[in-house]
Parts: sequence; structure tokens; C-alpha cells
Amino acid sequence: MIRRALLISSALALAALLAACSDSGSKPAGNAGAGAAQQAAPVGVITLTKGSFPITTILPGRAETFQTADIRPQVSGLIREVAFKDGGEIKKGDLLYQIEDAPYIAAVEQAKAAISKAQASVPSAESNLDRYQRLVGSGATQIEFETAKTTLLQAKAEVESAKASLSAAQIDLDHTRIVAPFDGIIDQTAVNVGNVVSANQTTALTTIRQLDPIYISLTESSTNLLKLRDAMAAGDIKGEANVVFHLILENGKEYNQQGKLDMSKQVVSETTGTFIIRVLFPNPDRIVLPGMYVRATVELGAEAGYSLPQLATSRDANGRLTAQFISADGKVETRAFENSSPSNNSWLVTEGIKDGDQLIVSGLQSITSGMPVKPVPMKINDTGVVVPAEQPAAGDAQKPAAK
Repeated sequence: MIRRALLISSALALAALLAACSDSGSKPAGNAGAGAAQQAAPVGVITLTKGSFPITTILPGRAETFQTADIRPQVSGLIREVAFKDGGEIKKGDLLYQIEDAPYIAAVEQAKAAISKAQASVPSAESNLDRYQRLVGSGATQIEFETAKTTLLQAKAEVESAKASLSAAQIDLDHTRIVAPFDGIIDQTAVNVGNVVSANQTTALTTIRQLDPIYISLTESSTNLLKLRDAMAAGDIKGEANVVFHLILENGKEYNQQGKLDMSKQVVSETTGTFIIRVLFPNPDRIVLPGMYVRATVELGAEAGYSLPQLATSRDANGRLTAQFISADGKVETRAFENSSPSNNSWLVTEGIKDGDQLIVSGLQSITSGMPVKPVPMKINDTGVVVPAEQPAAGDAQKPAAK
């Protein structure tokens, strides 16, 4: 049995050797080149063309109210009416609180009566002055004439004083109606009907906030500020009047309104090395609320160059931007760029590229520099995802034309 097993094993080994020799001898010489060609890995590429692309940067920021007003009474009295709904929307001039106005109406009437009383003494004083003026030197002394003149002036002054008292009383009466100073959203009330309030008290009755438009305070580094000024001085980008701001909300969605530069602090923080840029955004639907943390994409202008998607680039040990291209002989070529500018989801490069160069955008994990590759046309859609370039379906040519 042992000898039989050895014979079978020897026979199988010989058959395997003959089969290997037969296979190697039957392959044509040209298959060696085919095996080398099969090593070219397919990679997705996009063909670059020079164009004008926006120069952008993303800054962190926080939403702030356009206007805020703490409502306080300017006269004392009993709250007779609270005329708004807590948390509701109010318009400029809307009644918020009505303070009991009976005492102030009485004060107005009293002031009107004082005017009438003061005015009644004026004609008599004028008559006395005329009489003494005629009799000076023939029945009246100069002192009597001067006294009559003074009496008339005092009577007229009493009238003016009474009118001023009426104006003050009318102002106090008007202040019993507390109205909204501007359009906005009102907080809940701190007092109710029947509560007594005091003029100019420290505790606010409520607070109004104007949310349309709304401020966004952005933080920028002083280093980038210097770069921005240098670029403006060189004419590479537009002036600040043409700077465009787009807002990215906390959920990652882009806000559908554009902002404009309102002001910026001209002082750099000693602790953080940053300065504040304030931007004004329309907020008709009150989507942006005070206190929200947001990001703003700032479009500083435009520059001619080549746009390299960020997903296809990386940084080397020296911080230079690098990307993989296909060389003229069909191999992977790594290029490094000294200067690059952010442009939305891409990097804008002005040197080291020419029209028609093929940038590798997919399959980057499985390739190395100098490796032969096979380009596959791709494109990057609106969401930043690499997808195959559009090609007509096989049956499109046979479809009948629409009637």
C-alpha cells in the first residue's frame, strides 16, 4: 500500500510539471506587455481650464440683535392695561402699557386754568402802562411808569410760565401711554394690571428686540487682515464695498440672504490677535436668532487661475498644497504649490498648471507617484461629490423625438 501511494504521488507531480511546461510554452511573447498594461489602475480625473474664480474665506461668528430696548415707565402710577401678548410681534407706536391717567388729565386741566388766569391780568397791566406813559411829567412820576411796565412784563411772564406748565403736564399725560419705539419681538411682561410702577425705575417692564435686519459679528485674525489689505492694494481683489457675505447656519445649510459690511472694530485683541467684523443680514422670516453661532463665507473678490477641489488636495510636511496629476506618459505626478487661496470648496492656484492638465480626484488611496494609471473622466456635483461625467445612455439615440 505504501509503495502504491508513492507511485500515485509521483505520477501526479509529473503530470503537474508537464502541464506547467505546456502552459508556459503555449503563451505568446506579447502577453508580457499585456500583463504590464493591466497594472495601470483606473483613476477619476477632471480636466482643468483657467478661469475667474471667487476668493473666499470662512469666519466664525455670532448673531446679535439690530436694536434692543428695555421698556421703563417715565411717570409713576397704577398699571391699568397691558396691551400686548408675551413673545408677540409688535409695530412701532403700538400701545404696550396704559398707566392710570386720571391724575395727569387733572394736571393738564389745572395748567390750562393757570394760563387763563395769567392771561386775564395782561390787559389790565397794559392799560395801566399806557395811562402812566401819558401822565409821566404831568401827574405821574417816572417811578410809577417803571412800576407799571414791570407789572406788565410779569403778567406776560406768568402766561408763558403757565404755558410751560401745560406742556409739562401734557408730556406726563402722554407718557401714561407706553408705546413701542420700533418694530420687533417683545418679551414677557414683568408687571400686570394693578401693579404700581415708578418713573425711571431700574427694573424694566419688558424688552423689545428688533431682529430684521440682524447683526452677525465675525472674528478674523490680524494676519489675514494684513493679507487682505495687501491684496486690495495690489488690485488682486475688489474693494470692501464689493465684498459679499454668505451665511452658513448651525445645521450646515446656507442662509438665502446676502449680507453687507456694516463696520469693523479698528482694534486687534491683545489676547487673541483677532478683530471683529460686523455684517448686516436681512432677516424677514427671523430664521437667525440672537446668540446663534454661525459661519460666514466671505467672497472677497475674484482672481484668474485654476480651481483645485479640496477633496483632491493635501498638505506636505512644509505646509505646501499638493495634488496628483497625470503626466504626459500616463503616470502619476505629484505637484506642490507655494501659493494658494481658498475659493469656496476649492483652492485657487495661479502657477504650475496649464489648460488641459488632468487632476486626479478619485482613487487617490491606491496610487503612488510614478505609477501608471488610466484616466476616467469624472465631475464634481453641486454637493461636492465626485460622480462620473455625464454620458448619453445607450438607448438615447433610438428614442423618438417628442411631439
